[in-house]
Amino acid sequence: MRGHLRAFARICESSEEYQGHGWGMAWLEGDERRIHKSLKPVWEEDFSGWGRSRFLLAHARSAFRNEGIEIENNMPFFDEKHVFVFNGELWGVRIRERGRIGAEKIFNYIKRFYRGDMKAALEKGTGVIIKKTRYVRAMNIMISDMEKLYFSNIYGENPAYFSLYRKSEGEVTVHCSQPYPGEAGWQKLSNHTLGVWP
Repeated sequence: MRGHLRAFARICESSEEYQGHGWGMAWLEGDERRIHKSLKPVWEEDFSGWGRSRFLLAHARSAFRNEGIEIENNMPFFDEKHVFVFNGELWGVRIRERGRIGAEKIFNYIKRFYRGDMKAALEKGTGVIIKKTRYVRAMNIMISDMEKLYFSNIYGENPAYFSLYRKSEGEVTVHCSQPYPGEAGWQKLSNHTLGVWP
């Protein structure tokens, strides 16, 4: 995990949007899900204590209007089965849902449509949110049950920042908001992509 986390930290530190309001990750230790959250910027973290895992999901926070900088607001959000991360901004959202911040409300809203098929829930949930939102600056989502990754890449502006990328090398596949610094072979996902991996 260390190499991936270090590359992720470099992306966050050099981001055009400040990503230093804390960070979090979910990973598998054997078959057991683990969650770590911190309020320090990810680029100040010491990754030496983390070893190998067959699954890792990391997120760095850019708090809306620099508000609500509390550990409980850091992603990934999670329930008994799924972990969730979000990057984006929605203006004029007309849905009612429980949650401390907008991203947690989106996670809970998508789960309303979950009937055993998270891809279908993500498609239905994001579709309704788009219809009930005045403007979607971006709504990039990753949800996982620690076996499959369900993702959406939706943005209304700034594709250089809001696009998702994928790279597969051997048995390792990475989805990230930017290519790792200095690495070739990344595939840019199209806007309005909704998918599942593998």
